Amino acid sequence: MQYGPAVRRRKLGAELRALRGQAGLTSGEAAARVGWHQSKVSRIETGRSGVRASDVRLLLEAYEVDDPQLRELLVVLAGGEDENGRPHWWHAYRGLLPPAYRDFISLESQACRVRTLETTVVPGLLQTPDYARAVTRAALGGLPEEQVRALVQVRLARQDVLRSEPPLRLSVILDEAVLRRQIGGPEVLAGQLRRLLEAARLPQVRIQVLPFVSGEHVGLIGPFVILSFPNISDLDVVVLDHLTSSLYLERKEDLRAYTDAFNSLQGQALSVQDSMDFIAGLGDGV
Repeated sequence: MQYGPAVRRRKLGAELRALRGQAGLTSGEAAARVGWHQSKVSRIETGRSGVRASDVRLLLEAYEVDDPQLRELLVVLAGGEDENGRPHWWHAYRGLLPPAYRDFISLESQACRVRTLETTVVPGLLQTPDYARAVTRAALGGLPEEQVRALVQVRLARQDVLRSEPPLRLSVILDEAVLRRQIGGPEVLAGQLRRLLEAARLPQVRIQVLPFVSGEHVGLIGPFVILSFPNISDLDVVVLDHLTSSLYLERKEDLRAYTDAFNSLQGQALSVQDSMDFIAGLGDGV
């Protein structure tokens, strides 16, 4: 169980080490190509030290890596800027967003698939502005209204991954409690339920409801998110949110356990069509 930056350093280092091997270079030869000491390459590859995005680009050039999607992902793992040296969009909010949240956003921005169980609130990628505002005020009480507006803007900007090319594939399991909790009041909830029905029409979005009548299930452990990435199969991580931070599970046995749990919950939940009918019925009664 690790915090996000440690996971990113280790994953980035392992991939850079693999790419160096594919290029047929020793760590000393790689260091010589970019004008470094061999120990710096070793520290990066073992995840013992952080690495700047510019340094990652130097190594990728030395290893003759030209896959743009892979290059972008590895640069994002380094943090700070994109493949073209420009700050990521969330950099503008760096004074407002906790490091753990910025780290999650950076990983989410490069994921190709997200699977999530939500037991309390609608996931951020599907929230309406009014719903996001109510959640933010409740979770971070006492914030000035200007900061609340900025955090809502961040929540909405994150949703661009559903409209990117290719779009993020999103699979969501919602406990019935999420759909009944009147966050923001009846009108806000009604608008949020309509938003879920609209999102479910997107081919890359799959929403299922876990009704109360399903009884006990493995999801009682609490919400979780599984992030999967293109090109690097062993980068997948499970994210668990806590009040003040997020924790990342990356061991194969942990990934397998949460993947099995998600698959089990999908089988126990209503079908996609029955879930939409269920949500529509709740919306009629709000």
